[in-house]
Amino acid sequence: MTDWPELDKKYYMQTIVRTPVTLVRGKGARAWDDRGKEYLDFVNGLAVNCLGHCHPVVVNAIKKQAATLIQTSLWFYTMPMLQLAELLVKNSCLDRVFIGNSGLEANEGAIKLARRYGKLKLNGAYEIITALGSFHGRSLALTAASGQPKMHAPFEPMPAGFVNVPNNNVEAIKAATTGKTCAVMLELIQAETGVNLPDNGYLKKVREWCDEKGLLLILDEVQTGIGRLGTLFGYQTYGIEPDVMTLAKGLGGGVPIGALLAKEKCAVLTLGDHNATFGGNPLTSATAYATLKYVIEKDIPGNARKVGQYLMEKLAGLKNKYGFIVEVRGRGLLIAIEFNSEIGQQIVTACLENGLLVNKVKPNAIRLVPPLIIGTKEADEAVGILDKVFSGMAK
Repeated sequence: MTDWPELDKKYYMQTIVRTPVTLVRGKGARAWDDRGKEYLDFVNGLAVNCLGHCHPVVVNAIKKQAATLIQTSLWFYTMPMLQLAELLVKNSCLDRVFIGNSGLEANEGAIKLARRYGKLKLNGAYEIITALGSFHGRSLALTAASGQPKMHAPFEPMPAGFVNVPNNNVEAIKAATTGKTCAVMLELIQAETGVNLPDNGYLKKVREWCDEKGLLLILDEVQTGIGRLGTLFGYQTYGIEPDVMTLAKGLGGGVPIGALLAKEKCAVLTLGDHNATFGGNPLTSATAYATLKYVIEKDIPGNARKVGQYLMEKLAGLKNKYGFIVEVRGRGLLIAIEFNSEIGQQIVTACLENGLLVNKVKPNAIRLVPPLIIGTKEADEAVGILDKVFSGMAK
């Protein structure tokens, strides 16, 4: 049998600590490794496979489009790209769409749009305020935008134009706003750094401040969009509307795609301002269209809301049972469990051994991002494994 981890060490750039398992197959909420072991997958491609592994809607869309037209160029019209754009606009508060290949590309596009808006509408303003603890991507600009000094250090000096302020602090945003500010860019929930929820009223106050100062409010919904929080888009959960929104992860049901959306008033990118060789390609666009249509028609966000609440209640029971659990937090099916010591990796390893895939977001916290199609049966199974793991930790 091939030793895949050894091949990784020999040939692949060592930029990530991998979980010691080689996955070869998936179906629904389950995945199997190269030795035939089965896992309940609550990592889920990092919240990508919103309908689970290899859902028939996704597979059939890929097959049909792959046999028809895979790639052309944005120089030409294609039906899947425009069908997807129409579906996104008709089901959101935004008016214009640009389709790229990832959340990183969507966020890069949002930054370019904001700077262009600042140049045209705000006397050349170019700075974007973001929150400490945020994660917006790993390009050089998005590393600077992400409010994590540990990400900045290896690549300093950082590109200019980003101001990181404390999270959940509208007064800090106000204090950081100057004549150079063109936008505020936030995640609704800081998913990658611990599932950090916004305080009550925070997002509405930020929206009011942006309106008062004429700034764009950019919402990075790369992880919270497409039903993850129990509404189609996360902004609907919190009762606000963005000027600009970015999507990726769940949008493609497993294929790489991202989307930048903007309201008409600020959709200022024009001919020659933005492009992407593979952006809006027929294969991924058709798959995303089929995925999004299914999510809407089958009320997948409603299932995420219902099962997410059920799972949270069961996890709250574990918190009451085990004193080392500090907090269970989340919305919909984006959930974190925080501990009173740095045992996150031990928990991940023990869960792996017991057939559950979870991931560590902080030394003392793990994250659960299962497919949005799971039911209470899978929730109970996951809680049962966690209970067993926690019981072993408590000894």
